[in-house]
Amino acid sequence: MTSGHLIASRALTRDFPGVRALDCVDFDLKRGEVHVLFGENGAGKSTLISVLSGAITPTSGEILMEGRTINPASVHEARQYGISAVFQEFSLIPELTVQENVFLGEEMRRGMFLDKAGMKQESGKLLEQLGFNLDPERRAETLTRAEQQMVEIAKAFRSQVSVLILDEPTASLTDHEIRQLFSLIGTLKKRGVGIIYITHRMAEIYEIGDRVTVLRDGRKIETMEVSKADDETLIRLMTGREVGAVFPDIDLPPPGEEILSLDRITARSGAISGVSMNLKKGEIVGLAGLAGSGKSAAMQAAFGLLPVSSGKVTLKGEDMTGRPPVEMIRRGMIYLPADRKNEGLMMRRSAGENMRLVSLARAPRQNGWFLNAKTEKQSVAALADKLKLSPNRPARAVDHFSGGNQQKVMLARSIAQEFDLIVLNDPTVGVDVGTRASIYRFIADLAMAGTGIIIISSDLLEIIHLSSRAYVFSRGRIRAEVSGKELNEETMLTCFFEDDRECA
Repeated sequence: MTSGHLIASRALTRDFPGVRALDCVDFDLKRGEVHVLFGENGAGKSTLISVLSGAITPTSGEILMEGRTINPASVHEARQYGISAVFQEFSLIPELTVQENVFLGEEMRRGMFLDKAGMKQESGKLLEQLGFNLDPERRAETLTRAEQQMVEIAKAFRSQVSVLILDEPTASLTDHEIRQLFSLIGTLKKRGVGIIYITHRMAEIYEIGDRVTVLRDGRKIETMEVSKADDETLIRLMTGREVGAVFPDIDLPPPGEEILSLDRITARSGAISGVSMNLKKGEIVGLAGLAGSGKSAAMQAAFGLLPVSSGKVTLKGEDMTGRPPVEMIRRGMIYLPADRKNEGLMMRRSAGENMRLVSLARAPRQNGWFLNAKTEKQSVAALADKLKLSPNRPARAVDHFSGGNQQKVMLARSIAQEFDLIVLNDPTVGVDVGTRASIYRFIADLAMAGTGIIIISSDLLEIIHLSSRAYVFSRGRIRAEVSGKELNEETMLTCFFEDDRECA
């Protein structure tokens, strides 16, 4: 390593109790390049960027900035070196406005008082420069996940940036917003900013990456020019084995009886209007559309999370309109949200507690007023084995697991008891290729056993390869129902947009 590197690490190591998350990693970033970090969940990517950005301190090793050793003890201190990170898990304060979140910890002042007008003006300029159409005075709790992502990115640009770290930045963005982000990255490269980029979307590696470093089990496996990389090589380096097709062959039996029916459902919030759809036993039905199209709101309304102003929800022949989630669960329906941190998991509780959350009141787990501890332990161990939880330590707090393993913990709920209908909202967000393949196999096996599955996804390939048929949403309504040969990318993208073009 030479002083020509913008930032570099030497033998960087980080230990957690019982786990070495980072093992003597050498890494470097040049000016004006995008250096992609690639690897399975738990490979060490998040630990590496957390150390470089000052979020955690290394156990041993060295960080160099332009050849000079630095020891950032906090995120604030790292920013003083010009290192800013946008993490996958957001850190916004819901009650604060966009401008207050952008300047959080470094508020502008006029004498003894906050300079709110100045912060509004400066945050407005910053958002405009980044191409983000956001009102600086909106409260963070009113923003969509994609808009929250924009605020996190804006925070990173509040000060002069030399090293920008982006952790799965496109996971919640629409195609248009992704194009804006990539254009911004191109501009930053021309300015000499170095970018460390984590993604599980392989197409993004080839589109914007210059070099890629593959991590596995906390160790650096290889660094190569993106121009010399291909899918097979990267997957082999990532997993240590040859990996076949990501999507499984699915041989579903003929659909059985109807499980769920939505008849002209309209949400009180206006998020959906007049939505009618159904699902039969043993079907996999996809819900597709742009962010805010209503695809998630439809299932939230069906599950009782979103108040309904009109229409009817029928589950297994019974009118369940407006019933709360606890009743829907008792009747055999479960909804697993996309935002596992804020909506799906109790992050400070154990993986085991999170797995069994929906089935605590059922025998044989309940013994009178008390839980049957022995049965509970056996059940949790079986779930952890089936989902290949890594590390296989269900007693560990769920926030100490990687994103992919947190997703497995949430998926375990769907088999903690028998369900007739499982709704999965973006089940592979932030999940690596290997874990993604195992989740797809898990979904296929459930459907082939007769469970009805609804997949809400921003990834069109998931919908196309897994679904029997799909509903395409646009502006709160179902624009089309597609199946067979019509279930393809071109047809569905045409249906995404509200205009006069022909749609299936």
